Amino acid sequence: MTAPVCQFLSSLGVSPNAVSFAGLLLSMVAGFYYSGGLFLQGGLVLIVAGVCDVLDGQMARQTGRHSLFGAFFDSAVDRLSEIFIFTGFAWYFAGVPQDEPGVVSGPLAVTITIFALAGSFMVSYTRARAEGLGVDCKVGWMQRPERIAFLVLGSLLAGIVAGGHFVMIGTLLLIAVLGNYTAFQRILYVRNQLAGKDQEK
Repeated sequence: MTAPVCQFLSSLGVSPNAVSFAGLLLSMVAGFYYSGGLFLQGGLVLIVAGVCDVLDGQMARQTGRHSLFGAFFDSAVDRLSEIFIFTGFAWYFAGVPQDEPGVVSGPLAVTITIFALAGSFMVSYTRARAEGLGVDCKVGWMQRPERIAFLVLGSLLAGIVAGGHFVMIGTLLLIAVLGNYTAFQRILYVRNQLAGKDQEK
């Protein structure tokens, strides 16, 4: 399905790294929308950013332009993208008055956002560190595609239904809980995988 798009971009001389960078810029735009409480607009932009996230790897494989730096650059850009996205949420929720009726207080919402970002980073870090130790660690469910899917769905719902504030908070809380749980799963998995190797030494 994405092959024709990849071929078209490649014919224009667009590199996989350029697509990765475009995804970063779009994530910055999404974060800007989120900072203003424009969840629907942020979600729509995030869809396009997610498409870039799919296309860059597909282009690299399809055109044979994959490289070690390209893989590193893609991972670094993914982390930066999540920083901008979650910072947008934190900025918005930090401005919510604590005594405003019908909303989650600003400090609590910001805390949930921080834990969502922390969980996202820990999922990626535990896999990268495990692979550095020679352990293939892809266990757990809340990986980046799932996180982006949750954010998109939550943003679209928050933008079109009443009580969108609570929908968005609930989405971030779900990412925070499942993301950190996935990281915990990976820690246990790596411990079990390395237990035998440690005993051999």
